[in-house]
Amino acid sequence: MSIFSYHLVEFPFFVAAKTIFSSPISKDTRGLIHSEYMTAMTLGSPIFSPSRVLIRQVAVFIQWENENALENYLQKDKFGIILAKGWHVRLSFIREWGKFSGFKIPDDKDKLDSPNSPVVVVTIARMKPWSVPRFIQWGRPVEKLVRDHLGTTLALASVNFPNTVSTFSIWKSEKEMTEMVRGHSEVEKPKRHSDAMKERERKDFHFEFTTLRFKPLSEFGKWKGKSKFIPNI
Repeated sequence: MSIFSYHLVEFPFFVAAKTIFSSPISKDTRGLIHSEYMTAMTLGSPIFSPSRVLIRQVAVFIQWENENALENYLQKDKFGIILAKGWHVRLSFIREWGKFSGFKIPDDKDKLDSPNSPVVVVTIARMKPWSVPRFIQWGRPVEKLVRDHLGTTLALASVNFPNTVSTFSIWKSEKEMTEMVRGHSEVEKPKRHSDAMKERERKDFHFEFTTLRFKPLSEFGKWKGKSKFIPNI
């Protein structure tokens, strides 16, 4: 059964800088379907800020043929062993909106136990360069909404130059996440996400874009000294 994994790891500056434009994950890796290797960013931070692009912090989003392939990679591959020293979560696919090349969306979809179950959301897109200023204008308010929402336990953005952008968020419950998407959260300016989606429908920012929703299966390691980001797992 196909599974996904999302990894966070921190490198020395020069090691991380060397891999910005070239992923250390071989496409010939046994059991690998697709991977996206990215540099982490702080959601909602000013565009020209040292906290915007965090060179030393790496985010890797991967789809595997099965969990055994992931286990084998983390135990035997040189870069996999490095990833194993960081933090990661294993994910079972639930829903997809949009399309993004590389990943093979499973025909079999998992289900949450209830709307109060934790959920993980990944968005990933290839940007149209001429749409970047407009994307920033509409996107940063949404980043702040997700970052500051009491329903998230971990939320970040990432980038792979020149034009791949992504977000990752863990929500305490699917209910809180869907309320945010629909503009029903009890927060300041709750419609920031829904307004941005309307603007995207009016004139797309991306060549390709998808939102993927997952059921978290298991969590490993620590990120910034913390663990257990997923409640009741």
